[in-house]
Amino acid sequence: MKRFFSNRYRLLFFFSGLFLFLSFVLRIVFTFWVSNDVSTNLYVFSKTLLLGLLYDISVVSCFTLLFTFYLLILPNKWVGSLFDRIMVYVFYALHLLIIYFVFFAEVTFWDEFKSRFNFIAVDYLIYTYEVVKNIQESYPLPLLIGGIATITLLTIIATARFKVFRKTFESHPSFYQKVAIILLNIIIMVSSLYFLTNDSSNISDNRYNNEITKAGIFSFFAAFRNNHLKFEEHYQTIDLKEAITLIRTELTDSKTSYIENSKNPFRRTITDPYPEKFQQPNVVFVLMESMSASFMNRFGNEKNITPNLNALAEQGIFFTNMFANGTRTVRGMEAVTLSVPPTPGNSIVKRPDNQNLYTIGNVFRDKGYQTMFFYGGDGYFDNMNSFYGGNGFDIYDRGRGSILSDKIKSKRYNISDEEVTFENAWGICDEDIYAKVLKEADTKYQQKQPFMAFVMTTSNHKPYTYPANKIDIPSGSGREGAVKYADFAIGELIRNAKQKPWFKNTVFIFIADHCASSAGKSEIDVNNHHIPAIIYNLKNEPAREVSLEVAQIDIFPTLFSLMNWSYTSQFYGKDVFDVTYHPRSFVGTYINLGMKKNNEVVILYNQKRNGQYLWTQYDLQPTKVSPDFLNSAIANYQTADYLFSHGLFSEK
Repeated sequence: MKRFFSNRYRLLFFFSGLFLFLSFVLRIVFTFWVSNDVSTNLYVFSKTLLLGLLYDISVVSCFTLLFTFYLLILPNKWVGSLFDRIMVYVFYALHLLIIYFVFFAEVTFWDEFKSRFNFIAVDYLIYTYEVVKNIQESYPLPLLIGGIATITLLTIIATARFKVFRKTFESHPSFYQKVAIILLNIIIMVSSLYFLTNDSSNISDNRYNNEITKAGIFSFFAAFRNNHLKFEEHYQTIDLKEAITLIRTELTDSKTSYIENSKNPFRRTITDPYPEKFQQPNVVFVLMESMSASFMNRFGNEKNITPNLNALAEQGIFFTNMFANGTRTVRGMEAVTLSVPPTPGNSIVKRPDNQNLYTIGNVFRDKGYQTMFFYGGDGYFDNMNSFYGGNGFDIYDRGRGSILSDKIKSKRYNISDEEVTFENAWGICDEDIYAKVLKEADTKYQQKQPFMAFVMTTSNHKPYTYPANKIDIPSGSGREGAVKYADFAIGELIRNAKQKPWFKNTVFIFIADHCASSAGKSEIDVNNHHIPAIIYNLKNEPAREVSLEVAQIDIFPTLFSLMNWSYTSQFYGKDVFDVTYHPRSFVGTYINLGMKKNNEVVILYNQKRNGQYLWTQYDLQPTKVSPDFLNSAIANYQTADYLFSHGLFSEK
């Protein structure tokens, strides 16, 4: 090996050593970053570093394969030629640029998500416009690019100073030596990729240790490959008929009658006992970007950054114990629109065959409503236009040329430049999107058309920029300013709506898509699923707090009940005011699927593992598994995945 290191392959070993060293440094940086929560137990941390080294060796073996192949096929008589020098320098420079860029990207990704690359990073690769513009607005991009180029150049100079290039261009290994090196490279690469998976990093109950163990590039390609996980292949299951029977029992309440011989076993009629109290108000539903419950005074925040939400909470029906399905916007959309637990892998919003499903839109349209979806950016992002347009919602967005499929019969309307006062990477400011909603509401009122407006906000999102002189926190200064501006815009929406003739017959719902932060040392940080939800201005409903545990999927079934609607349902969400309601919620990530009841949480892991925990507000403590609780969690997730995978969400 010493002979190889000092000859033609010296650059290969130098690069590999550099990569392993920088990866080690990055792990140490991430460890200090979360030093208050990461486990520094000697045994656990040693496993973190040693297994992390194996991940890095796997990654670097993939990097070096092409170079070892080049060294194999290049005749020795060309070693040191101009062609050889150009090729080696280009190989080396490109590899350095890639690893330095990846390390920078990992730092920024960790800053926001406290995680190695995952499904979110895969999404970012697809939606380049929003992501690149967001980076431009959030970071000094010219400085960073210049910095990466400078570091690359300095590394090349240092490599030359160590005489690595000279050895590379002066040595002439034998054919057998070159074959031995490439075979060693292939053996390391193939064996590591065969035995290592992204789940091999699960060495501890501490999520931070597991994430630090991983290698970013390895995690990225693992997420790219596994954007959908078949439930029965990766999670513990029970007999399907038993699962269906269990969920039918759980969904039965005082108003339910199942429709027998339906393809969807949960298709049922909800019959309201007081049809004479039927209401048909307009509905403005606002899905608030990243609005954690912890931002509100009611939950201990003393910075007064949500005065308008605080006021609405006192004037409406305020759900103080609601939990979000997931940690991404598309999970929130899936939860409220389809009223289902989160299926593993990608959200249904982003998966194929997600059109013509039975959604809340079907219920509204059956009652004579026009359903509309408003988004301040380009709804191509996260597949929103395809999902909502394909499920009967007219689209109002800031399109940049992307068009709806010919299969989608909904209409799409662009938000014009004249309607925009402020715009950043993610779209127009919340004030502008609310102004568009008010304008369309005026039109529907004049047409005597009941409407349901689904509004997705964007302002509470990095780079945290918004119109100047609206609040007392400067634009772009951080999350608190974005939260306060988003709250300010909500106040302006209500103030302006009160001037409209349709206001008195319009109910407003405000609910977060997910929390601003999702990371914690537990595999699922339950506290970072706690979101606010408010139903405001519904006739004949007194202001009150609802302290029952409520799932995000329950918001519309509960609203339909409050409006005394009879309707057809195949939703998993339930009316929280029904006398038979049993509190529970769903708290999941892309991989880990949780079900919560009070302070008890069952988590289904892939590789067909599971666990039960006591939630202490700060972390999860392992406890004995309850078979009934476990079966309930399995049945909810297993049946939801089965119904979607077999096209049974689409029955009308």
